Order: sequence, then C-alpha cells, then structure tokens
Amino acid sequence: MTFDEARAQFPVLERLAYLNAGTNGPLARATVEAVVEQVERDRDEGRSGSPWFETQLERREHARRGIAAVIDVDPSLVALTDSTTRGCAIVLSGLGLHAADEIVITDQEHFGLLGSVQASGARVVVAEATEEAIVAAATPRTRLIATSHVLWTTGKRLDLAYVRETTGAPVLVDGAQSAGAIEVHAEPFDFYTVSGQKWLCAPEPTGGLYVRDPERLRLATPSSFAPSSYEPSGEFVPKDGAARFDSGWIGGPTLAGLLAALAVHPDWRYERAAENAALCHALLSSKVEVVTPRDRSTLVSFRPNGDPAELVASLRERGVIVRELPGRNLVRASVGWWTSEDDLQRLADGV
Repeated sequence: MTFDEARAQFPVLERLAYLNAGTNGPLARATVEAVVEQVERDRDEGRSGSPWFETQLERREHARRGIAAVIDVDPSLVALTDSTTRGCAIVLSGLGLHAADEIVITDQEHFGLLGSVQASGARVVVAEATEEAIVAAATPRTRLIATSHVLWTTGKRLDLAYVRETTGAPVLVDGAQSAGAIEVHAEPFDFYTVSGQKWLCAPEPTGGLYVRDPERLRLATPSSFAPSSYEPSGEFVPKDGAARFDSGWIGGPTLAGLLAALAVHPDWRYERAAENAALCHALLSSKVEVVTPRDRSTLVSFRPNGDPAELVASLRERGVIVRELPGRNLVRASVGWWTSEDDLQRLADGV
C-alpha cells in the first residue's frame, strides 16, 4: 500500500491537517463502515441469540490478538479494557498497596495514571521525568514505578527498559502516547496499557492491558468476564491469563470498529511517523521553541510566541488541528504516519 492510498482511508484528511491523535486519532472509512454495519444489523435483527454472542466473543479474541501484536506480547497476557486509565486502575487496585509502600512517578504524568496512584494508599514519590531521577528515587520500599513511555506533555520518550533493569522494581507503563505511535516491545515490563482511540484510530472507549504475570496481580474489581466458573455464593475460579482482568463488555459496533481500525495501519507506519515528526521538529524550530527532544516520539510540543489558546484557535480557522496543554504554555502537534508534508507546512505557516 502506498502512502497516498493509506492516507486516503481517512476522510478528515481531505479537509484538515489533523494533528491531534494524541487526543483522538482520525477515523478511517472502514472503521466507520464497520460500526454502522453492526449498528444496522443489531437494529434489524436484535442483540441476542447464541450466534450473536458467539460472534462477539470471537471478535473479542481477535481484538486481543490485535492489541497484543501492537505491543509485541503473547495475547494470553492481554486484557481488554476501555482505556489506559482503566488499565492503570486495574493494576493499582490489584497490588494491594499500603501507606508503608512507595510508588515512584514523574512530574509529567496524566491524571489517567495519577488518579489511580493517589487512590492506591501508598506513599507517592515524584521524580523529575528523566531516567536518572527515576532510578535515584527508587528505594527498597518502592513497590511500583508508574510512568509514561512517551510523556503526554513534552513528547519525551523514556528508556523504561533501563529503569526496569537498573532498579529491579515492577514498572507500570502508561502507553497512551506510545502504543501504535512508535514501535513497542512491552514484554520486559510488568504492566503496559494501550489506548485504542488515540494512535490506533479506533472508536472510543477501547484499550488493553498487558500483565506479565497474571497470577501475581490480585483481581480486585472482577467483571463478568473474570471467572472460568463460579458458585451461587460468588466464589469463583479466575480465567487463565490476563483475560480475567477484562474490564467488561465491549459493544458490538465498538468492537467491530476496533477490529477494522487495527487493520488499516501499514507495515511502514513507524518509520514514516518518525520521519514526519523529525520534519515537523525542523519546520517549527526556526519559528518557536520546540521542547520535544529531536527524533524521540510522534508528539511535537512547542512554546508559541503568543497565547497558546489563541494560536490553537487561529490554526483551527486555517484547517490545522492541534491542542493546547493548559497551564503549561505549550501547544502540541501529534504527527502520525498518515501526516503529509503539506499538513506540516500548513502548521508551520500558521505558527
């Protein structure tokens, strides 16, 4: 598939320089068609019966395999969730932490991770968002290091394999800005979350959670998918693998859209995305202060010369979609494999 053919899958790109996949990725025609087809099928034939349920369950396993492929792990170790936030909550609630335990985080995390960290009951240690600072903050009391692979603020990519190897502490990775955007090999980590609606361009709410050793994580919030069998008392035997952590039912249309979205990405996506991000960095560097390290991720954050909100609004009027990061004096461009040179030039001209 050529770049032009692959890009043509996204109708929004015919009008807009859409640079906001860090919030929600563009929807492909095939994704929308799959959603509509399932909605219409359910409208006409209902949502019941063994064939219907069997189809949905088969699609769930197909989705599990697809998400596992994105982060290069065994599908049996992937739970289906509705977001990275949910994945973080499953992990933090399952660890059974206490006030004597410590969690090391960075000063650049999204509340989707921070909320569950604060609710865990453990002492929270905040480190500067560098590998060295994270390692220095870890102590014998550290039960978990919880941080992002790619920071949603600056776009900096952290070497978390180094952090895991150096500290020996379990690592929960917020993969919202990495899974589907950069090449990921999640197997060395203890937990890795995936957000479907961002770089995978899937409907919301969709996501996944990799659990390296499901037997070592308590099932604190079981959904109806958790048991392989159960008693009238509620006593149950958990499913094998990470499927026990599935966060709940995924609606048929959403599930159909997720499967369609996973199929639209070309094999060369990561290389093209990296090239586009480097070009974006170069085009903006002569005009504004770019805070994202060069060649590190597909997020390019910069400090505008004026008010960030005003610039975002001005760019929208020119058909360029980016987002402000409130309170940080930053504007963020999300550069995907589908981004064209013209998109980036329109951004630079508008800046």
